[in-house]
Order: sequence, then structure tokens, then C-alpha cells
Amino acid sequence: QVQLVESGGGLVQPGGSLRLSCAASGSIFRIATMGWYRQAPGKQRELVANKPTGGNTNYADFVKGRFTISRDNAENTVYLQMNSLKPEDTAVYYCNALISSAVGVAGSWYWGRGTQVTVSS
Repeated sequence: QVQLVESGGGLVQPGGSLRLSCAASGSIFRIATMGWYRQAPGKQRELVANKPTGGNTNYADFVKGRFTISRDNAENTVYLQMNSLKPEDTAVYYCNALISSAVGVAGSWYWGRGTQVTVSS
């Protein structure tokens, strides 16, 4: 069994910064990719950024130049540094990962429970 646990959300003023963390634990053989999605009230969940192992990082257009995703592969952790935050960034942010539990076993997608980010003055 695999768990993803996010931390780092909170309330911040417009223009401020937050850093989200997500640690994967449990039966992990290989992590193919880790990333972040978000869901605002009344809207669909959308990709923010992802970082495949050995692949190119992907960012949604609305965060380019403001958010940075990074990974610590030794710690099975993904981070999201969010700068120049705007009120429209307010959402629940979810960690997402494609993880294989053993050699020869196909990967499965896992989600964290989410962390609230509120940008407001």
C-alpha cells in the first residue's frame, strides 16, 4: 500500500509565497512521475505541474514563471514552490504519483488527500 501525504498549505496574501511538500511512503519500487493538481470550488481538478523521473517537467500555462516543481528522489518527495500567488490560485492542491510496488508490476496512480491554499488579503 502506498500513501501520499501533503503539507505546507495555508493562508497567504496576494503576492506571497508558499511551499508544498508531498511524501510518498509504503510499498514503493519505482516512482515514474510525481506532480500536483488543484481544484477550486465549482471547478474541475486541473494539472498544475508534474515531474517524470528522467523526463521533462510540465507546467500549466497559468503557473509558468511563478511555480517551481522539484523532487527529492531519495526521499520520495515532491515539492511545489509557489511565488507571486494570486487569489485565483486559491484551491485544494493534490499530490499525484504513478508508483510501481514491485519489479514487473505495472504502476498505479495514487492521490494525496489534498492541502488547502487560500490567497486573500
